[in-house]
Amino acid sequence: MSTTNPYRILLADDHTILRQSLKVMLKEQPHLEVIGEAGDGIELLHLLNSDTMVPQMVILDISMPKLSGIEAARMIKTHRPEIKILILTMHKEKEYVSEALSAGVEGYLLKEDAGTELFEAIESIRQGGTYLSSLLIKLAKDENS
Repeated sequence: MSTTNPYRILLADDHTILRQSLKVMLKEQPHLEVIGEAGDGIELLHLLNSDTMVPQMVILDISMPKLSGIEAARMIKTHRPEIKILILTMHKEKEYVSEALSAGVEGYLLKEDAGTELFEAIESIRQGGTYLSSLLIKLAKDENS
């Protein structure tokens, strides 16, 4: 990975402390750059509509005011399909995962797994893959056994 062209990420979560923590974590990686932040889905879409905001990935929460992360993801994928989306959420329920994947997101990471899996998820998606939290995979296996 080249340090001259960092991977540009936009963060969207209604909790400022979480956005700031993510920003600190991502800043430690020279190949990643946080280029903006949004506190809700509408603010996120406004940022993406500006010519100056050109992220390669959006990391967003599902539960946000004004416009949910899943609704925002659908709109992003309709108008800017080249932008990769990683959902970062506390929601483990299958309905949320299914809805997010049908909206076109490339990754679904539980906040409780973010400390150990965030960079793996980003890299997997950056390379063209998809990513699901290991806890979600474990829950699905346990449910099927």
